[in-house]
Amino acid sequence: MGTEHGLALRRTLRVVRKTSVYLPDHLKRALTARAAATRRSEADVLRAAVETEVAKAGPAPASGPTASRAAAERPQPGRLVGVGVGPGDPDLLTVRALTALRRADRVLAPATAPDAVGRAETIVREAAPDVRVERAPFAMLPDADARAEAMRTVADTVADYLDAGDEVAFITLGDPLTYSTFSALADAVRLRRPDTEVEVVPGIMAFQALAARTGTTLVDERQRLSIRTALDGDDLAGELAAELADPTHTLVLYKGGRRLPELADAARSCGRIDGAVAGELLGMSGERIGALDDLATGPASYLATVIVPATSGAVPPKPTKKPKGA
Repeated sequence: MGTEHGLALRRTLRVVRKTSVYLPDHLKRALTARAAATRRSEADVLRAAVETEVAKAGPAPASGPTASRAAAERPQPGRLVGVGVGPGDPDLLTVRALTALRRADRVLAPATAPDAVGRAETIVREAAPDVRVERAPFAMLPDADARAEAMRTVADTVADYLDAGDEVAFITLGDPLTYSTFSALADAVRLRRPDTEVEVVPGIMAFQALAARTGTTLVDERQRLSIRTALDGDDLAGELAAELADPTHTLVLYKGGRRLPELADAARSCGRIDGAVAGELLGMSGERIGALDDLATGPASYLATVIVPATSGAVPPKPTKKPKGA
């Protein structure tokens, strides 16, 4: 080997960098078939594809917002992403949510059975028909141990995908961190894979959509807002009495469909029925939206939301302590 040729070879070797690429199964199969058909190594096929892609894109900035966005649009092996898909209307799916769904190697949706299309999956089907959704059956059983075992089963499936180098997006109605199965799933996955990177894409919630649809002001700077469920408790009116007695308090109630008449009675007894609104199956087939007094003629769907807005802007003063000796 001549001296000049050897120096050129060493210079070439110094600028070659090794990288690892994780591919989903279908791309791996396609890569193997392409390499065999062209009688090249898989590495050569990958290198040519990268060179073509980079040439089309042009030089990328070394830093800055554009570089950050480009990095965010690439799937990260072993990352779990909770994606809120909103309350029901496909057009309430955010741009960030769509980006996350199209970026992920796998998109999982909670379902009551393998052959049951859940509401979150229905939203994604309408908003992004190009996204393939896999179902993760959740046994919504009354027994806590049975539910925990079902959650562990789903977490094992997710962890296996993450171990294989996939980025997994898990879709959920509303927001992933509010009354969602995602938090429990992420905790269960972390028990198996403590170093799992977890990302959350927030979603629009049903009470926000209901407020917008009915023109209901939720809260201003002088008022307060609380969100709770109406699932449990025998004395619902008694449990809500303190919040309803405060005219500066806006109360949002979730999952109270079967107790809609009780909720209306509680609001009425405190003089808060005027302006109270309810929404059932928002953005979905069978949707009902209107005044709580009108909708509370009987039980409604589990996915029912009630807003009892504040009626006053003055926050009551805090009680002052009596001076000693008074």
